Amino acid sequence: MNQTDKPQIIKAIPVRHYGRWISTVIVTLLAIAIINTLITNPKYEWNIVVATLFKPQIFVAIGWTLALTVLSMALGIIMAVTMAIMRRSENPVLRGVATVYIWFFRGTPIYTQLIFWGLIGVLYESITIGIPLTDINFLSFAPYKIFSDMQYTMFACAVLGLGLNEGAYLSEIVRSGLNSVDKGQEEAAKALGMRNGQILRRIILPQAMRVIIPPTGNESISMLKTTSLVTAVPFSLELTYTTNAMGQSTFKPIPYLLVAAIWYLIVTSILMVGQHYLEQYFGRGANSANTPEFISKRAKAHLRTSRQKAINAAHTTQDDPFIEYTP
Repeated sequence: MNQTDKPQIIKAIPVRHYGRWISTVIVTLLAIAIINTLITNPKYEWNIVVATLFKPQIFVAIGWTLALTVLSMALGIIMAVTMAIMRRSENPVLRGVATVYIWFFRGTPIYTQLIFWGLIGVLYESITIGIPLTDINFLSFAPYKIFSDMQYTMFACAVLGLGLNEGAYLSEIVRSGLNSVDKGQEEAAKALGMRNGQILRRIILPQAMRVIIPPTGNESISMLKTTSLVTAVPFSLELTYTTNAMGQSTFKPIPYLLVAAIWYLIVTSILMVGQHYLEQYFGRGANSANTPEFISKRAKAHLRTSRQKAINAAHTTQDDPFIEYTP
């Protein structure tokens, strides 16, 4: 064998990522420029921002904003599940009503809807609930006289406006989640004698949640920011309206807008963390892709132990692996 035939050491030359370095430099310079202008521009008036950030009226406004978000999302989820089930129904009337509801609330701007809800007392001085075309009435009330405080009435109108609009969008998310469950499972459950309600609660919904949760979390975060539009009702106790009023009274709107932006970012970040854990909870066991890539050695050991305990509890293996059975 010639000496030249001997295997030679490979001289690996790393790939030059010039584009990556150029883009890194550009992004870094832009970030430095933004941070510099935030610090050096006196018109931001950070001293006012710091002094206002923890004022009691700001916390009250955050409380009203969160109440709007939670109640509107609760109403939206109820309407979404109801409309999604109605659209899956074999009854053409139920399907038609659900389709019209979704068509109307998705086809008109939320701001326009909120204006109408604010004028509900002008449109209908008295609302009567009963059997149409008869004299049988179960309930009658004046929309503007439900609460003694007008702000509470406007709050209820804002929740109805936001919740009904959100229900139209969430219903499509819920419907797609329900449709993601294989039809064979529903047929198998019917073969076992389960009723439609049981199939929905025990078979379809638990599996559909893995598909429903991520976009619903996004809608919840979006709802938090959409509450800033309730000035159209008008409701004047939420965060954006409160900070705008403080800015107009002092003729310095920018620092108070920064206060609102900072608190929106804080609450949104908390919601994103909650969404992450909800996705992990409802996505567990779906496939191996749901196992986190970067977990500690202790967490990996705990995961292996939990799986082994589940296998042992199923009694599908023998304690002695060397025992052989012949059929």
